[in-house]
Amino acid sequence: MLDAGMRRFAGMMRPLFPMPPDIAGAPGSDIVRDTLGLPLVLGRIGSLEVRLAVTRKDIRRAQRLRYHVFYDEMGAIPSAAQQISRRDKDAYDRVCDHLLVYDMDHISGPLKRPKPKVVGTYRLLRQDVAQRNFGFYTAAEFAIAPLIARHPGLRFLELGRSCVLKPYRTKKTVELLWQGIWAYVLHHRIDVMFGCASLEGTNPLLIREELAFLQANAGAKGEWHAAALPERAIPMDLMPEAKLDPRRALAALPPLVKGYLRLGCRIGDGAVIDRQFGTTDVLIILPVAQIDKRYITYYGGNASRCAA
Repeated sequence: MLDAGMRRFAGMMRPLFPMPPDIAGAPGSDIVRDTLGLPLVLGRIGSLEVRLAVTRKDIRRAQRLRYHVFYDEMGAIPSAAQQISRRDKDAYDRVCDHLLVYDMDHISGPLKRPKPKVVGTYRLLRQDVAQRNFGFYTAAEFAIAPLIARHPGLRFLELGRSCVLKPYRTKKTVELLWQGIWAYVLHHRIDVMFGCASLEGTNPLLIREELAFLQANAGAKGEWHAAALPERAIPMDLMPEAKLDPRRALAALPPLVKGYLRLGCRIGDGAVIDRQFGTTDVLIILPVAQIDKRYITYYGGNASRCAA
């Protein structure tokens, strides 16, 4: 049944345009994604461009970047197949959209010509695509079905598998990724973004202040409440709120989580330990209507700030 769903999704994709040879490789059969009306280039700052993956080669580049960051750098445990291919890949890659940041002027060595290189990526899964296939990746850790059921008229988008190559972990790379996400959100009329965000380490006691800070200051309540699956949940209130040092806790959080907080996200109830990736995951819930208006102004109501 999964394969049938994937085939149905693949059948909806069709090539829209000729691709630059240095990005896409051979045109034609390699094209596996349709931008569904979005422009090829969603944003540009200097030599960096943010694009949607449209070819198998694009997706493989994203998978290789993820492998380098998650497994080589951060110590995640690869499967035998992943070790051989040196790509972080799973079944969801076949149905998700992939946002890529390219350095168009990357030079790999002396006397080499500039050649585009993927330096950042995000994986995007729309609700309608998830429902036609095999659900959301996040559902393996968090009970999101009740959250979605409480909002039958809203469109949900799952964000995941984000990473940036170490030399490019700068403000402009992050801004381009968010420029791409914002353009995608506006184009597909997304109402709610959500997904897992990771804190490094699998010992909750070593990150107890960060977890307690998130729950105390950004816990999702009422209609936006969602919780970790009971069989996987660990508590986040491992430190009394009165003993928290908010400035220290905030400073210790990963940049991605701090970015979500600045946008106005809420945090699900309970965390989940992911031993394969060596992380402790929390659930991010970000209703578009609740995004801080400063950031909507900054990126543009029509996603035009860094547009090509």
